[in-house]
Amino acid sequence: MPESFFEARRPHEGMDYDAYLVHLEKESKRPTEDLSESDAERVEFTGLNVHRTRRINKTYTPSDELRALLQGLGSQLWMVLTEAWCGDSAQNLPYIAKMAACNPKIELRFLLRDQNLDIIDRYLTDGGRGIPKLVAFDSGGNEIFRWGPRPREAAELFRREKAAGNEKSDILQKLHLWYGRDRGKTIDGEFVELLKG
Repeated sequence: MPESFFEARRPHEGMDYDAYLVHLEKESKRPTEDLSESDAERVEFTGLNVHRTRRINKTYTPSDELRALLQGLGSQLWMVLTEAWCGDSAQNLPYIAKMAACNPKIELRFLLRDQNLDIIDRYLTDGGRGIPKLVAFDSGGNEIFRWGPRPREAAELFRREKAAGNEKSDILQKLHLWYGRDRGKTIDGEFVELLKG
C-alpha cells in the first residue's frame, strides 16, 4: 500500500539532480555573519561538499555489472532525503545520480530532510534521522528497497570510532579518508546486491 506522502506526490515534486546541484551551490554561498556558529559551520561544510560532489561527478562511472542491472529495471522513483551540509550526502549522492542516469525509467528526486521530517521519521536509522536516505518505489508507490545513510563499511567505521569515544571531528576525518580511498567501489557493490535481491 503506497504511503500517503507518495499519493500526495511529494517525492515526485522534489528536486532533480541538476536542481539539487544549484541548491548546493547556493547554500555554499550564504552569508554567515548573521548566522549562529553551528549554522555558519554548516555553510562551511556545504562549500567542502560542492568540491566533493564535483570530483565524484567527474570521475565515477558505474561498473558494467551495475549498469546492466540498472538498465534492466522498469519504472521506479528514487526518493532521496538529504541536506546540503551533510558530508555523507556529498560522498554518496553523485554516485546515486550516475546510477539513476543509466536508465530513463528511474526518476531521481531529492527532498530536504528538515522540511520533510514526517517522511524521514518513517525511515530512521538506529532511531536517528540519518541522511542521505534513499527509498525506491515502483509506480504504484510500493517500496522496492532502501539504502543509506552510508555504505555498511563506512557505517561500521563510524560506529567503532564513536564507541571508542573519539571526537566527532576526528571520526569525520577518518570517514572522509575512507570515502576518498574507496572511490565508490563499496556503494557500487551494495547497489549490485540490492538490485539482484
